[in-house]
This record gives sequence, structure tokens and C-alpha cells, in this order.
Amino acid sequence: MMEENKMDINSMIGLFLIGLIFIGWLYLNPPPTIETTEQVEVDVNDGVSENNNKSSQNLSDVLIDSKIEEQEESVLSFQTSTDDEKIVSVDAGKFVAEFSPKGGQIHSIRLKEHFNYLGKNVNLIESENSTFDIDFTTKNGRTFNTKDQLFTSTVTDSDKRKTVSMKLVVKDDIFIEYLYTINLDDFIIDLKINSSGFKNLLDTSKTYNVNWELNAFRNSKSISYENRYTYLTYYHDEDKIDYLSISGEDDDEEEDVNWISYKQHFFSSVLISDQVPFKKVFFESKDLAQDYNTDTTYTKKFVSKIPFEYVNKEFDNSLKFYFGPNDFSRLKSYDIGLEESVDFGWGIFGFINKNIFVPLYRFLSGLFPYGIAIIFMTIIVRIVLAPVLYKSYLSQAKMKILRPELDEINKKFKDNAMKKQQEMMSLYKKAGASPLSGCLPGLLQLPVFYALFMFFPSAFDLRQKSFLWAEDLSAYDSILDFGFYIPLYGDHISLFPILASISIFFYMKMTTGQQMASQPEPQEGMPDMRNMMKYMIYFAPVMMMVFFNNYSSGLSLYYFISNLLSIGIMFTIKNFILDEQKIRQQIQFNKSQPVKPPGRFQRRMQAIMEEAEKQKKNKL
Repeated sequence: MMEENKMDINSMIGLFLIGLIFIGWLYLNPPPTIETTEQVEVDVNDGVSENNNKSSQNLSDVLIDSKIEEQEESVLSFQTSTDDEKIVSVDAGKFVAEFSPKGGQIHSIRLKEHFNYLGKNVNLIESENSTFDIDFTTKNGRTFNTKDQLFTSTVTDSDKRKTVSMKLVVKDDIFIEYLYTINLDDFIIDLKINSSGFKNLLDTSKTYNVNWELNAFRNSKSISYENRYTYLTYYHDEDKIDYLSISGEDDDEEEDVNWISYKQHFFSSVLISDQVPFKKVFFESKDLAQDYNTDTTYTKKFVSKIPFEYVNKEFDNSLKFYFGPNDFSRLKSYDIGLEESVDFGWGIFGFINKNIFVPLYRFLSGLFPYGIAIIFMTIIVRIVLAPVLYKSYLSQAKMKILRPELDEINKKFKDNAMKKQQEMMSLYKKAGASPLSGCLPGLLQLPVFYALFMFFPSAFDLRQKSFLWAEDLSAYDSILDFGFYIPLYGDHISLFPILASISIFFYMKMTTGQQMASQPEPQEGMPDMRNMMKYMIYFAPVMMMVFFNNYSSGLSLYYFISNLLSIGIMFTIKNFILDEQKIRQQIQFNKSQPVKPPGRFQRRMQAIMEEAEKQKKNKL
């Protein structure tokens, strides 16, 4: 994605290319066919029902036929789930966790300090949207699953943590226990899975599986925007991060996995290996948002299956859960690579965001309101990049002065392309100018341009922070809802993208004259760059207005302020800093100086060109 800095022709070419990528992505990932919310939910439940067919059996039904040493005549009684189940609720400070006797699993995770687009608390888990269970094989070859069985609960409190024990009891000395330890004022839940008395029941030659499924709730007003940043991601081999496809269905398997994150744009549900990495994990992901025009409850379905070896022929696992915001600083504090799940871009773009823009914005937002902090951040970026803008404008001014001589060379050698090129390069060298010097400053800005484009959609600090008419700087700032959907544009009008488009239009109008004046007459067979510039003046603002309509209003605010500052900087450079007469005098002085003899490479290239010219004449 992108950022903005200097919007001259070179930067706009970069924006145009990124726009083409956007268009290509949209065509490669078209919206799925229309289904109602009810249909989506039926499909989800169908999948759950299919999985339940194997596990609806009573423990005693599964184990009754097993050959148990010293207990062959015993009937192993086990109580299945009933209608009068009592939910165990624990207030952990940051969130409220509920545990269900059915399956002994987490029934609900409600974040106390964070709210969805409807103003309700963010629920990462609620009722039937998630399952966590164990399946294993008995000695008689039958498969058993814990998720439909009734666990008994015990809660113990201490000053800094609360512990919930969920036991699947066969007899007093035969049980499976989920031991949840909740750290107060944090988002971490420790889970210890252990058992007693199962060594004579289990087929320990096979692995048992820990299964975790979750249907991700919608939390943002733009389904398409949230869904773009909702995906299953995992960290493996200690320093590698991968993810499943953000659209359609996808699956994968990986070894040595450190953690699995069901990422929902600004929130994540993460399963973490406590001691050693998971030896192998099987992943699945399915897009449930079938139609962005229709309201929906779920955006994605995630599934993970983790095989484990028995320890002394019993269950013995130490796991951790993280249920909370994708706050980069908080995730980084755990020192297990969780911050890598925040999509700040790859390579140098991610490096710039993590090491410059994240701490810079965190500092500024601590001093000013969040919208004002964006403005100050924009000012700092523009000041830092002002020398680059100056170099670009200086190069354009030099090329403008040289244009009459370039046009003369173009006419004189119009039938000899090689000679024309040689003369132009000679003129550039004498005058101390280069046609590439105007492009390089623009290219130097592209890493910053793209980095900031990735920063604003992923900056958790912007979520539900208002500025002027924008209620949420992490979402679009709608001023008018259509009530119907326009392809590519959306079902509303956002104001900040319109202001950004207007500002870039005037900036390009201001700079295009200088750029066109610096362009020589087009060579035969080459496109006329001046005409392309004319089209770009109108195409770039329209493209920005369309594609940014559903994006973060904080990003559009940045572009708007950045373009205004660019106009001011360019006006200052043109009228108060650069003196065209002095530039002309400097070019004449450079021409009068002795030309340095060409280097070895230049001599070689000149010899090649001369040889090619001779061969061309011989053919004629």
C-alpha cells in the first residue's frame, strides 16, 4: 500500500503503478456471490455439526469396551452436558472471561475497554463462535472428543491472578484437567492440560490432537476494509512469519510453530506454545463475508489442528492464549515476535514504520490530540524531505534552461539517434545537469510513501479516536450514505479523500508547468511526456478519491495536509530560494570549464556506440 510525499510527475508515476496493483488485486479477488447473513451462519453451523458427529459420544460409551487393567468390570461413568450448565465468569481487569462446563472451554472473551462499530464491547469469543477441544484414540480404536462433555469447575483467587480448573472426571483418580491461569490487568491466559489415570485407556502409539476453531466477529463498519486485514498468521522457525490467503479458502501445514494468530484487523486471538514450538500444525481459513453489501456477523473462519505426543502416557501441555488489541508496543513487550503480526509492510517499509513512525507517532499522540498529532507528524516528514523536493525542483529548473539547446540537438540529429544521444549527454555533462536527477529524489521518497500507507491502516492508536467530523481516524469519515453500493467506490462519500484529491490537483497544476517546460521535444517513436502529464493532473486525484474512500480517514488526513505543505514548500522554493538567473549563470560557468577526460567505462561505451554507428552506415 502506500504513503505520500512529493507529488510531482515522478511520484505520481509511482502512485499510478500502485493504483494499477490495486485494480489488479480487485479483479483477481472479486467479491463473492451474494448470500444473506442467515445463509452464512447456516454454513458455519453445518461445518460445526459435521465435526460434532464424531464427538457426541459419552466417555463411558467410548471407553466401556476398552480393556482396562484392574478395571475391566467397571462401568466408567461420565456425565454429558445438560441444560442447566453454570457458566464460570472471571473479571480479569482488561477483559471478562467466561468458561463453559460444556467442553471445559472458554465460552466468552469480552474486552472491557474496547468497543465495536455499534458501541458494544468487542467480543473475541462469544457462545458458539469458538471451540477448543482434544481428540484422542482409545486402546480399542475408538475416537473420543472432549468438546461435548461436561466438565466440573473450581475457581481460586490470588492478588495477581485467578485460576479456573475445569475437570473432565471419569472417576476420582481418572480425569482430564484444563487449568486456566488468568493474569490480572493483562491479556494473557495460561493453559495447562494434564490428565491422571489415562495411561491404561489410551492408544499412546498415536498422537492426540488439540483443535481450535474460531469464527471471527465483525467489529468495523466497513466489512471489506476489516476483512482485508483479517487473516490467520503464524510464527515459525523462531523468526519467520507467514499467513493464509485473505480471500477464499486456504490451508497449509507447518513445522516448529511458535504461535498461531487469528488476526482481526485491530484485535487478535493467539495460541502460543509455552515451552517448545509445536512440532506440526495444520491450518485452514475460509472467507465468510460473502457479500460486502450485506450485513454479516462473521468475517473469517479459522481452524488449527495440533498433534501432540503423550508424556508418560498422559496428557501434558503448557499453552498460552492472548486475547487483545494489536497494539504494536504491547505485543512487542511479550518478546515472542507477536508484534510481527501487525502488518506494517515488508523489508525496508516495515523497518521504517517500526523504528521511526511508530515511536514518533506514539510520542506526538502523548502530547497532542490524535488528529493534531497526525498533522505534526506530517509537518515533520515534509520538513525532513524538503531537501529532496528542493533537489528535484533544481533539476527541473536546469532542464528548463537547457531545453532550447536540447531541442536544437534534437532537430539537428533527428535522423541519427546515436549521435543525438551523444550530443545530449555531452551537454548534460558540460552543464552539470542530468535528466535522471529529477527522478531520483522521487524514488528516494517511495519507501516513506509506501511505509506511511501501511502505517495508518494498522496503527491501533488511531482506533475510535475522533478529529473534526471523523468519528474514527482508523475508519472512513462518511458525510453521506447512499443506501446502495457503487463498485470500487462504496456506499458512502468520505470527505477527507475529497480534500486530499483537491489538494493534489492544485499541487500538480502548480508543478506541471515547470515539469513540462523542462521536457524536450519528444524523439521519434517515443511518447510525448507532456501529454502524459496533462492526463495525470486529472487522473491522479480521481484515483485517490475512489480508492481512499473506504480507507482510514487518518491516512487521507495525512495526504491532505502533506499536499498543502508541499504546495507551500514549492511556492517558497520557487519564489524565495531558487534564482533562475543564478542557475543560468552557473550552467554557463560549468560549460566554460575544461571537461574532465572520460573514464574507462565511458570510453568503452563510446567505442561501442561508434562501432555500432559504423556498422549501421556499412549496411546502408
